[in-house]
Amino acid sequence: MSTTASFSHAAARPASMTRAGKAFIAVFLIVVLEGAVRKWVASSATLPLLLARDLLAIYVIAYALRNGTLQRQRGVTQPLLVWSCLVIAWGLLQLVVGQSTPTVLLIGLRFWLLYIWFGVAAAAAMNEADYRAALRVAAWSLLLMAPLSVLQHFSPPGARINSQVDSDEGDVFLVIADVVRTTGTFSFTAGNATYLALMAPLVFAVLGARKRPGRQTLFAAALFAAFVVSSVVSGSRTTVILSGLMVVAYFVARLWLTRGKGRTGAIVGVIAGILLLAVLLYAFRGAIAITEQRFQEASEVETFWGRIFTIFIGQSVAFDDFTWIGYGIGLGSNLASYVRTGSTGVFALAEVEASRILLEGGLIGYVFTAIKVGVIVVGVRKAWRLSKRLHSAYPILLWAIVSLALLTWSAIGQLSAHGLLGLMLAFGLLVFRHPTVEFFPPRHSFK
Repeated sequence: MSTTASFSHAAARPASMTRAGKAFIAVFLIVVLEGAVRKWVASSATLPLLLARDLLAIYVIAYALRNGTLQRQRGVTQPLLVWSCLVIAWGLLQLVVGQSTPTVLLIGLRFWLLYIWFGVAAAAAMNEADYRAALRVAAWSLLLMAPLSVLQHFSPPGARINSQVDSDEGDVFLVIADVVRTTGTFSFTAGNATYLALMAPLVFAVLGARKRPGRQTLFAAALFAAFVVSSVVSGSRTTVILSGLMVVAYFVARLWLTRGKGRTGAIVGVIAGILLLAVLLYAFRGAIAITEQRFQEASEVETFWGRIFTIFIGQSVAFDDFTWIGYGIGLGSNLASYVRTGSTGVFALAEVEASRILLEGGLIGYVFTAIKVGVIVVGVRKAWRLSKRLHSAYPILLWAIVSLALLTWSAIGQLSAHGLLGLMLAFGLLVFRHPTVEFFPPRHSFK
């Protein structure tokens, strides 16, 4: 799979959204809201919502095929087709030797292939109007999610907003005693952490966009504030570290990459951002103190660098229990656990993505990891060149998160992370196809 020149040039720029763009936004909204339906309305809604989301993803792929936009991206689709055939053949081999079942194999093909095709197809089919609308929907989702996260943080574990219809207070994840790890609209803390990671570069895209004084500037400031506050009250060590690094990286890249007359505006923007950040951190200093306590407690169980090693390289179980054929593509997913046992509360094979890939796929798991690394190398290199050409931090920050997503998100294990990876991949490719899209179009634009 490659991200080479196939996605370099935007084609025509239609004035209205395409059906692919509308379906992409629908997938985004289902991913963000399906957890809320499951935990506050009915847990039985899991499979119907999943089916609706997958059908929309398949529709986007079919739309791109029918319109010919996917065929024109042969530099990406041909390697992806070869990889898909390899995964299917390996899954059938696992089935023949008794390491899998037809149900687990179908689930595995969904987790290993469907949303990669969805992300590629969406990026190929969406025009600038679609891209801009998707960015705006994502931005508004964060603005609406932030107050919910704050309310969850300050509410007791037994509050309705922190509980699920089919669980009790003991099932709520806590940062420390009586303080919950916020989930937003997601049913699990990892979903919220993954969502905030996806939103980070999109927030900085809005901050760095050309905008008029007044409402547009206030919107950008509110979005930045929503991101910072959501991260601070999340109770997630990963989210706090990643968000802090992304904010610092954005400030540095903004100053470094901006040239000419824009340098003064960049300096003013960075200073204003630092001041707003200081105010927010002071206002939520109680949440920061709680997170510090969480770091201290976690350090007694495992070291920081030990955790980093586990996330990126894998758990020891992946190497101790490794077999060349694997235990079955799809077996480590929470969907497979739900279908087999009716519960998603247990990691079937391993907790982290790196280990799960190797245990599910065996030798093909190493191939999958190598392909991901190759995509990251090509994508980051191209994003860096684009950032220098446009004097914008957005492409390289976006691909920093795409890289993290490919390596660490539980995309073949968790339903929300899987959907978010497809969306993240689409955003990563769209920045090459529509590099100069304006989040705030000029007054004279009719797009």
